[in-house]
Amino acid sequence: MNRLNLPTARAARITVDTTSTRLRQARRLIRVNEVKPFLLLAIRADDPAADNEYDSFLTLAGLGEAELRRLRLEQRPLGDVDLRDWSGIMLGGGPFNYSDPEELKTPVQRRVEADLSGLLDRVVSADFPFLGACYGIGALGRHQGAVIDRRFTEVPGTVEITLTPPGRRDPLLGGLPATFQAFTGHKEAVSRLPGHAVRLASSAACPVQAFRVGANVYATQFHPELDVAGLCTRVDVYKHAGYFDPDQADEIKEQAARSDVTWPPVILRGFVRRYGHEPVAAGLQRPGRPWG
Repeated sequence: MNRLNLPTARAARITVDTTSTRLRQARRLIRVNEVKPFLLLAIRADDPAADNEYDSFLTLAGLGEAELRRLRLEQRPLGDVDLRDWSGIMLGGGPFNYSDPEELKTPVQRRVEADLSGLLDRVVSADFPFLGACYGIGALGRHQGAVIDRRFTEVPGTVEITLTPPGRRDPLLGGLPATFQAFTGHKEAVSRLPGHAVRLASSAACPVQAFRVGANVYATQFHPELDVAGLCTRVDVYKHAGYFDPDQADEIKEQAARSDVTWPPVILRGFVRRYGHEPVAAGLQRPGRPWG
């Protein structure tokens, strides 16, 4: 062996080892700095309404498609959702109602309710970031023992939302004015909350417009993701779905165009800012799955 070559070989190995270590550190830093995506659960079977809802969540929350993955529960079962893969979960609205008579619920509706009940078992137990809108307040309310019935329906349109004292102190809603306008429209609502739930907002026609369970699990009756164009799309799609007299459609859209609904999206952006976070440890996340 030529001893004169040893220092050169050792230096080469050190250089390679150092470079490899730096590459591993760089890759780890990149992984650590990646923010986990949010998951949007949807139940709308009509593509125009479903796609508009997704686009609205993206735009008004300030997210890109890679940052908000959508799963359409009316098309496929929920399957296994590892909460560690996500920054938070959002649940949109749709035509299902928890107050529908059981014998009139379709197999898909029953399966969706069962899937969400199982997911909410884990979400509430872990106090995992969750934001349900419209149908989402029924899902969380039913799971938590609230009374869901048809005493406080609201025709699609603009309503004035008033924050309760806890709502004004809430870290997610507390940055909103004490009263603000929002779009709503629903056949059922929460008429009584369980004692452990915190009522955050109300309206003249609906006593529970928002509530919280624990520190991080939220639901709203109004739509924080809805703008005028979105409301008009849903009026057209659900014109004959029993939410309103079809002859009212044009009037509802005209009233929406004259409204001043600007504050509800602040909730979405606040949810993203508050809960968008990095993986707990680099390399522990499972690879992303194709969500449709």
